[in-house]
Amino acid sequence: MKEHKKIPKVLLDKFQRRLYTTKHEVGENNINIFGLELHNPVFFVTALAVIAFVLFTLILPDVSKLWLNGTKNWVVNSFDWFFISAANIMVVFCLLLIVSPYGNIRIGGVNAKPDFNRRSWLAMLFAAGMGIGLMFWSVAEPLAYASGWAGTPLGVEADSPEAFRAAMGATMYHWGLHPWAVYAVVGLSLAIFAYNFRFPLTMRSVFYPLLKEKTWGWPGHIIDVMAVLATIFGLATSLGLGAQQAASGLNYLFGWDFAGNTLEMIIIILVTGLATISVARGIDGGVKFLSNINMIVAALLLLFVFFVGDSLGLLVKIGATAVDYISYIIPLSNPVGRSDSNFFHTWTIFYWAWWISWSPFVGMFIARISKGRTVREFVISVMLAPTIVTIVWMTVFGQTGLSQYTNQMGELSGGISDASLTLFQMLDNLPLATFTSLIAVILVMVFFVTSSDSGSLVIDTITAGGKLESPMSQRVFWAIAEGCIAIALLYGGGTEALTTIQAGSVSTGLPFTFLLIIMCISLWLGLRRIYKAREQMLSELEKY
Repeated sequence: MKEHKKIPKVLLDKFQRRLYTTKHEVGENNINIFGLELHNPVFFVTALAVIAFVLFTLILPDVSKLWLNGTKNWVVNSFDWFFISAANIMVVFCLLLIVSPYGNIRIGGVNAKPDFNRRSWLAMLFAAGMGIGLMFWSVAEPLAYASGWAGTPLGVEADSPEAFRAAMGATMYHWGLHPWAVYAVVGLSLAIFAYNFRFPLTMRSVFYPLLKEKTWGWPGHIIDVMAVLATIFGLATSLGLGAQQAASGLNYLFGWDFAGNTLEMIIIILVTGLATISVARGIDGGVKFLSNINMIVAALLLLFVFFVGDSLGLLVKIGATAVDYISYIIPLSNPVGRSDSNFFHTWTIFYWAWWISWSPFVGMFIARISKGRTVREFVISVMLAPTIVTIVWMTVFGQTGLSQYTNQMGELSGGISDASLTLFQMLDNLPLATFTSLIAVILVMVFFVTSSDSGSLVIDTITAGGKLESPMSQRVFWAIAEGCIAIALLYGGGTEALTTIQAGSVSTGLPFTFLLIIMCISLWLGLRRIYKAREQMLSELEKY
């Protein structure tokens, strides 16, 4: 139903009283220590858990690696079907929201206006959501699938024409609608309950239709702690990948080779320092500014690779990638009876756990910047816009890498030697290789800062009881904590750091997957209540 632009305040107040209400206030359980706003017990439980993990990993790296990898193997082998099914449910649920009458509901109320223009809004959600991952895997992933580096999608024969089609289809499957549907569900849930029901912007608020006043007790504390821990390990995964790629790029360009993971750790310390400065500047002065820079530089790099490469061929292949994605999305979404267990477990389950553990961070960040959008606009923009951009990005970089592989050009002629090097090896076969590789390293670093910055703001909001403006020192604490987790995982993993980082993400992603399924039910109940109250209000408006 079309919304009226002018609604009397008395009707708006009456409408608000028909929604879920609670006497609990933002930050009511906070403890003020040295001017800090610390939610009791969420801040203390999560802070102690993070400190304990870092110390345990640094003191007993071999034991921690053994435990993390053992947990990951158990999760992957026992719950592979559950991860796939949960992601499928998210996609179907989002599509249902788009076509449902609830799509007209506006985040923040009928008169709410967006805080950011559409360009800045899309840039922020995209940069926070996948920036580092797209830089790391854009060349490596399609090449890995086509060459059979770690299994092939659906067990197709490596290096066959079918393998090349499946490579692009599977790459887009991992980076397309499914992850963004997860983000959309979490982000929309948080936004609706924070801005429409006026609850604290924390994960627990989403479950109020099911838990009622227990939301503010221990069930809610547990939910928020799970969200923070999942977010921290999801961030650590991205920061670890970013550090590895930046280190590989610097080594490739300048021969900077340090023992073990020393260079990666130095990069994390440097970026954590920059993220701390950005955190202190807030969303407008920090995240928004950096996100816009990210998108401009990324677009320039994309255009460079497009125009110096086979432009016409790449243009045709963009459509082919979309077709391959559509062709493979159903068979790759099958959760049972898979014959490609190596590929299925190594790639898909890791990605799904990564996206899910990453979702509290991206979801809350998107929620904070999405006031004024309708449900339909939110879901369509969050799901489709990044998917379209990713199709273009993966085609330009991925197909360029595949072309160099098939034509035996440079170091990619032998396939993948080091996944973190493939982007630079691809650029090395193009003009201005040193310059573009340096730009790629800088881009990774800026994405790195953006992710750490955004994550710190989000974690701090949860651990401050939903307060959007907490003391700067709290945000700094979480920025440093994220860096420490990433360093601990790199140190504990040794030469197998990437595997250990993935293990941390998968292990924390499982419990949050259960919450996601329940979240869909709770969000639907919340939207139904808003819709009914709005229909009553608009009906009463006819009397004026």
